[in-house]
Amino acid sequence: MTKYCFVTGGVVSGIGKGITCASLGRLLKARGFRIAILKIDPYINVDAGLMNPFQHGEVYVTDDGAETDLDLGHYERFVDEPLSQLSNVTTGQVYGSVIAKERDGDYYLGQTVQVIPHITDEIKSRIRKCANAYDADVCITEIGGTVGDIEGQPFYEAIRQMRIEEGRENTCYMHVTLVPFLETVGELKTKPSQHSVRELRSIGIQPDLLVVRTPMELGKEVRRKLSLFCDVPDEAVIECVDVKESLYHIPLAIEEQRVADLVCKALQMPRRTPDLREWREMCDTYANPDHDVTVAMVGKYMDLQDAYLSVTEALMHGGIANSARVNITYVDSEDIEENGPEDYLRDVHGVLVPGGFGDRGIEGKIEAIRYARENDIPYLGLCLGLQTAVIEFARNVCGLNEAGSREFHEDCENPVIIYLKEQEYVTELGGTMRLGAYPCALKPGTLAHRLYGSEQISERHRHRLEVNNEYRDVLGEHGLVFSGTSPEGDLVEIVELPDHPFFIASQFHPEFKSRPNRAHPLFRGFIEAALVHSGQIQAPATAEA
Repeated sequence: MTKYCFVTGGVVSGIGKGITCASLGRLLKARGFRIAILKIDPYINVDAGLMNPFQHGEVYVTDDGAETDLDLGHYERFVDEPLSQLSNVTTGQVYGSVIAKERDGDYYLGQTVQVIPHITDEIKSRIRKCANAYDADVCITEIGGTVGDIEGQPFYEAIRQMRIEEGRENTCYMHVTLVPFLETVGELKTKPSQHSVRELRSIGIQPDLLVVRTPMELGKEVRRKLSLFCDVPDEAVIECVDVKESLYHIPLAIEEQRVADLVCKALQMPRRTPDLREWREMCDTYANPDHDVTVAMVGKYMDLQDAYLSVTEALMHGGIANSARVNITYVDSEDIEENGPEDYLRDVHGVLVPGGFGDRGIEGKIEAIRYARENDIPYLGLCLGLQTAVIEFARNVCGLNEAGSREFHEDCENPVIIYLKEQEYVTELGGTMRLGAYPCALKPGTLAHRLYGSEQISERHRHRLEVNNEYRDVLGEHGLVFSGTSPEGDLVEIVELPDHPFFIASQFHPEFKSRPNRAHPLFRGFIEAALVHSGQIQAPATAEA
């Protein structure tokens, strides 16, 4: 029988509920339990696909093409298992489904459709469906936002009802809250957490565990106060001090406080000894690297680094695989447009252009790619980073001065990037791109083939445009290699330059499949090439041959 652990948050958003869920998932998996994990987002949007990255961070894409909240990226990286559309539930999905059933007539015929029981039943159904799909021993469910938000009320009511329906021994409530330190009085303050738990209790939920985000150790007196006023056992007050190393150290930090054992106790599950050897070794490598390398990420959402969260994490994974600390310089492509690339890129060991949409800052990205190509700096392009690389090569190597993309200039003279055929007449933007995992065939003897060690791969996509096949001959004649294509050969998936130390770009998003204990081949190779460029290591023999 599946057990359910519900993670809620209070005081402020962005407090770390997603990392708490991901860490708990890792610790339970290390104990041999089967895990399902999902994020409930109370916003009205059907999914995160059309949200501005400045407001919501990156859009994470699953194998089955769901455009989801970035917390699913944390879940996959920590638990190291692919998730699906079942792992992200939104208000838009829930209400859309209930309204569709009401219009159908067979489901609610004659009934007055209401929040209780119809909306809450739909929510519970989706939670259980996710748990069943993964045949889970434990289903971890995160409720987005903070307790008291008007959008979240039906979801809190639904998980309250689940304790009655599933039984106390099969449900556990974990509340993540904040204990701030006030400089003016020199004290940690528990009152925000007290109010948060009181709000949660007012809707019928008493937390079994309290996970406290704090800038410093709580101390016995503060811990005792939280236990007393929040009605949580002293041992169930979990101290989550801001980590100095990385997010990946958090599971180890809360394991010391027996958080997974406490959840198992609440759920009446057997106590097991976790196997965290691989995770500890990975964290030790991260904390004690042999090398340092600097990479420039050139994009247009630099003011909010969560917009490129998976890329940032994948670079760190590439560093772990090479025992290197990766220092990322976030460069706004509009600054390069205004001032040129030299001042921003002269001292870096690698250049990366991530995905994106729209024409703002495009010329700056193209200039950054030209600088990397001409100065033999390792380059990795992702999605838009492939498209801009093709444009740069067409202009500056093939002599197609007016080369461009239909996305930016519909009537450009040399459209080397065009819309996919199925995208030409799309009018609704939500969920209509080429999304999810697709197969890719690699050309033997290429850099891509060497990095992957395979001729057939599968990668996740999120794009509307592709390389124009009418220009493949001229691009190839000038030295651009199409090292990865769709199995039929009609869509370009990877391009590279064989006469460059490391120049490769993918139409897909490899960052979504990278893991801290298993770096993606493209990121592992990119950081290795950056280390070679920095002079810290020698080029591998296969690259010299």
